[in-house]
This record gives sequence, C-alpha cells and structure tokens, in this order.
Amino acid sequence: MVAIVKNALVSLSRSPLVDRGLTWLEQRGDAEQNLLRVLMYHRVDDADARPHLYPGMISTSPAGFREQMQFLANSYQVVSLQQVMDAARSSQPLPPRSVLLTFDDAYVDFAQHAWPVMRELGLPVTLFVPTAYPDEPTRHFWWDRLYRSLCRTTLDHPVTLATGMTIPTDGGERYQLFRQLKEQIKTMPHADAMQLVDSIGESLGAADPETNSVLGWDELRTLQREGVTLAPHTRTHPMLNRIEPSEACREIEDSWNDLNRKLDEPVPPVVAYPAGGISEQVAAAAEEAGMVLGLTTRRGMNDLERADRFQLRRINVGGRTTLGVLRSQLLAQTRFLNTR
Repeated sequence: MVAIVKNALVSLSRSPLVDRGLTWLEQRGDAEQNLLRVLMYHRVDDADARPHLYPGMISTSPAGFREQMQFLANSYQVVSLQQVMDAARSSQPLPPRSVLLTFDDAYVDFAQHAWPVMRELGLPVTLFVPTAYPDEPTRHFWWDRLYRSLCRTTLDHPVTLATGMTIPTDGGERYQLFRQLKEQIKTMPHADAMQLVDSIGESLGAADPETNSVLGWDELRTLQREGVTLAPHTRTHPMLNRIEPSEACREIEDSWNDLNRKLDEPVPPVVAYPAGGISEQVAAAAEEAGMVLGLTTRRGMNDLERADRFQLRRINVGGRTTLGVLRSQLLAQTRFLNTR
C-alpha cells in the first residue's frame, strides 16, 4: 500500500496542473528571514554505474541533479554554511527562501557528478566526511557490505548462520532480507550490529572491492580549494545514539581534528549525525566536542531563532524525489517548522 501511494504521488508530481499550482505557491513565497531549509543528498550517479554499492543511497541521477540545481538557483537563495553559522549566532540573518545544500559520506560521485554542476551554477555546498574512510580502501560502509553480501552473491543452497538466521537462495527474498536487516541494524548496539554484518559477509564469502568509493585526501583538498565546505561526519560512521556518549564525543571531535590536520584550510565546527542517530545525549556530546551546529536526518525546516542548533532538521532527497516532489517538500516545510 505504501509503495502504491508513493507511486501515485510521484506520477502526480509530473502533472502540468500540479506544476502550475507549485509555481503559483512559489511565487507567493515566504518573506521571513532566518527560515532555513537544508537539503540532504548522499550520492548522484546512474543506477548501474557502481553495482557493488547499495543503489538505495543514490539521491538522483546526474541529469536529475542538474535539473534540481537549476531550479534552486532560479527559485531559492542557496546559502553557505558560514552564512548559516552567522545567522545561528544572530550576527547576520538569512535571506528569505534560504536553502543549504549538504552531502553526506563523501562518495566519489560527488566530485564526478555533483560538484561540477554546483560549481558551474555558483551554488555553495557542504560535504560531510567520515574521516576514517579516505585513502583506506579496506574500510567499507556497512550498508554497502551488507548489500554485496546478500544481493550480489549467488547461492545454490540456503545458508544458516550461527545466529540461526537462514539466507535464502532466491534473489528477491534476499533483497527483502537485506531491507529488513538494514532497519534492524539501526536499532542495535553498534558493536553487535557490525558483528552481524561481519558474520553475514564471512558466511557468504562476500569479497569487498579493492576501493571503498570514498574520496581520498588529495581529492578532498582539491575540492576545498575549489570552494566546497568540508565538515565532520564522525570518524567511523556509527549511529551515535547506539554507542556511549563519551565515545560519540570522541567520534565527532576526532573527525573534526582529522579534517583540520589533513586539509589546507580550517573546517567549521558543524557535524552531521550519521544515519539519523540522534538523542539528547548525542546533542550534548556534539556541544562537548566543540561543535556549534548539529544536523539530523529529521525532516523539517528550521526557524533559526527558535530551533535547537544541535538538532537542525534536513529534507532527504531520495531516489524517488522528482523535481515536482522536491518543490512540494520545500513548500510544505514552511508550515511545519522545528520549534524546539
């Protein structure tokens, strides 16, 4: 039922009538200052370009991304992270219709497909980097490892793990299991979750590729020189609410220190919490680590005069986010502000 509703909404978003309605609403606009929409992207790539990576992390295709960026350049005020920091400190309010563009995880397709478009259009962007991954080819994101283990492996017989879980031979059933486990892992203590991912990979004999598809430090330094704002996304990308607060503080602080040590220019003390792992304790850990802002994966717009600056909301751009859907989401957030 959920899939049917999503398909209907995507189809409706392409309707000329809906387009005219969205245009009318956009022209009305909002005149208030310090209202911030934050868009969250992960990957910009074609679906079959890197089959060893989980395709669900693709936010949009290169063509779809250019269409979205051209719309934002024409219809919104795309602001820099420094402008957001200044507004949060009340030194300089944001203009009306402000949007901050963010990318998580620092996949290589950011430099290949996303940044050239934003650079051409003059749009500022912030790339959040998990600093244990650049130039470490043996370190791979757990969701990519789990996807390869379950969905890129050919089985001629079911495999039963030590935990009692049985891996089916049918590819469709394995993909459903992947989706279930992906959500289950987010509820588990981090160490237990990673042990489960390891055991599945070992039992199925799933080999990791020679590279992890994360940008290296030389590439990150080049992006910073070209104008990309880089910021911490922890070191090893755990869900911070699934580890001890003291460890969460170290993950954030060490990531920030890594960036400042490895890069040519200082980086802002702003963290994006991996995979939506946020709690009051995590927000406190971010402040203890020296951050001045923290970005969640909770959907919504932020009134910077009232928002909790360590729990700012973002709008995720997913693979089914057409331009019409994106326009609707940007408009809808005007009525659902974060008033924490």
